[in-house]
Amino acid sequence: MIERVVIAGAGHAAGQTIATLKKQKFAGEIVLIGDEPYLPYQRPPLSKKFLSGDLSAERLHVKPESFYSDPKIEVRLETPIVAIDRDSKTLRTVHGDSVSYDKLVLALGSRVRRLSIDGADLDGVHYLRTIADVNSIRAELKNRKHAVIIGAGYIGLEVAAVIRQLGLDVTVVEMADRVMSRVVSAEISDFYQIEHTSHGVKLRLSTGITAFRGSGRINAVEIADGEQVPADFAVVGVGIVPNTELAADAGLVVDDGIVVDDQCQTNDSNIYAVGDCTAHPNAIYNRQLRLESVHNALEQAKTAASNICGNEAHYSQVPWFWSDQYDLKLQIAGLSTGYDDVIIRGNPADRSFACLYLKDGCLIATDAVNSPRDFLQSKVLIAGQLRIDRDKLADANVQLKDLLK
Repeated sequence: MIERVVIAGAGHAAGQTIATLKKQKFAGEIVLIGDEPYLPYQRPPLSKKFLSGDLSAERLHVKPESFYSDPKIEVRLETPIVAIDRDSKTLRTVHGDSVSYDKLVLALGSRVRRLSIDGADLDGVHYLRTIADVNSIRAELKNRKHAVIIGAGYIGLEVAAVIRQLGLDVTVVEMADRVMSRVVSAEISDFYQIEHTSHGVKLRLSTGITAFRGSGRINAVEIADGEQVPADFAVVGVGIVPNTELAADAGLVVDDGIVVDDQCQTNDSNIYAVGDCTAHPNAIYNRQLRLESVHNALEQAKTAASNICGNEAHYSQVPWFWSDQYDLKLQIAGLSTGYDDVIIRGNPADRSFACLYLKDGCLIATDAVNSPRDFLQSKVLIAGQLRIDRDKLADANVQLKDLLK
């Protein structure tokens, strides 16, 4: 009998794990252990409405505080876990406590990738991953003028959009030759480059940085050719790293993430893993994936909790993501890696269109800009792995759902 489930981590996936356990009438104890001083909260709004001040910290919570008042739920915050002992089925915390489990769910998440260059420790150099990070950046917005963003991925561009709309001078420095180059086509990159430039953001593409300059506090970002770009503060967004060390030290299989099966179970039958920290099989793309997305975190949490409760569940879905920049909502369905054909559906000039990615004649991904219908309907086509006439896909007057007939 499973009497105690311990959840290591207190992010979005952890909150959903508890919610599903409760929904499925798990009768035992649930122990939540997290590093931060906050109950599980949503991270996507951090670089959007929370940064802009349009959303309060309380509204970030996955569930209200009262949700955790259940006498069978124990919450331990500001309590990093330092080791897992699989033989004794216990965890050891930084405070020296030993916590036993019948089933363990690793919802360890990820951390920001940090730069190790001269000046990286100067005041005014920020990363964005937590509520505390955003509070520090928001403090800069009150009396600063020049912001430099390092990295033109989702986070960098979302932060650039928010800060520019607040009236600051914004420069984005990116090593690649186009924005969001890792995840979208050149056509989408071009559209967003025009959009940011039209709002007054300065884009420095194909540009590396060599140092942060200043005495005690940053005043410039030095780029590869020696130029120093004025900076009252900087926000670095150059990717994340999955938190897998705890699992690896415990002898769990790790391969760009904690390896799990489609039931979110590790190579230890008593340990599950969910969210950003995992690498899981995906039958649609026929390969192992590690995904940095809310959808993945929530669905894996539901899957793990269901299996713990004895209700067999398997996870294999079309991945999806989104990014809000200005009044543009970019919704991405699927993974475009390896595409060999691109179709633009609609007119980018109308600021509502979709970019469809094909491989061997099959739709594998869609980037939809202010086009929620194409986003939703394309997920069904991607899951079906169907060959569909190219001209019909390109015809914006034809609904994608009708192409299933």
